[in-house]
Amino acid sequence: MLQVCLNGPRTAADSGAVPISPAALAAAAQQAVAAGAEDVHVHPKTPCGQDSLSPRVVAAALEAIRAVVDVPVGVTTGAWAEPDPERRLARIRSWTVLPDHASVNWHEPGADALAAALLERGVGIEAGIWAGTAGAGLFARSPLAPRVLRVLAEVIGTDLGSDAASAPATARELLATLAGAAPGRPVLLHGMDGGAWPVLRLAGALGLDTRIGLEDTLLLPDGRPARDNAELIRAAAAAMSGPPGDA
Repeated sequence: MLQVCLNGPRTAADSGAVPISPAALAAAAQQAVAAGAEDVHVHPKTPCGQDSLSPRVVAAALEAIRAVVDVPVGVTTGAWAEPDPERRLARIRSWTVLPDHASVNWHEPGADALAAALLERGVGIEAGIWAGTAGAGLFARSPLAPRVLRVLAEVIGTDLGSDAASAPATARELLATLAGAAPGRPVLLHGMDGGAWPVLRLAGALGLDTRIGLEDTLLLPDGRPARDNAELIRAAAAAMSGPPGDA
């Protein structure tokens, strides 16, 4: 499965290609799905470009995207969008339009309670396990681990996540740490910035789900700036069908 991560915490200051408004997110999702993306991950944003868990902001993004694609759509619940665990939980419980799935970063305070609230509402959980954090251990001890939709093995939590040379080794270490944590649950492996393409190629070689998009990298494999998410998806499909490379 190839997921597109449309924007992440990035803003227009990072690149004019980053979609912010519901209309821009919908257009980006439609183009990425047409290019081969099978799932969408999005960070709903306020008009000024800040990530938000507001029911109004989340609903606007989901409704716009679902109007033009028929693949699953998921959102972030990252603590940067709402640092207080209790307020974050209240936000999720007040959502009026529900995503198909939501990512929960297990190293962040309140992850289990947040995941439980999402499961109660019928929202699938992408368990975000960042390299270089306590997330893997916390997730392995969680009674909710067997109930997640998938595990996100994320080489983004340390400086190694942006290092093309070391990111694949960090990814392998993370996968080893996660072995047995959620038997039978699919793993989506991805990197960030300089590590995005090496880790994506590794995921392809290992037969794992992966993702690409302007959240993870602004650049194509040859270093040129990507015009949009669809161009990154096409490049990912080509990279995964090529030689093993960093595998």
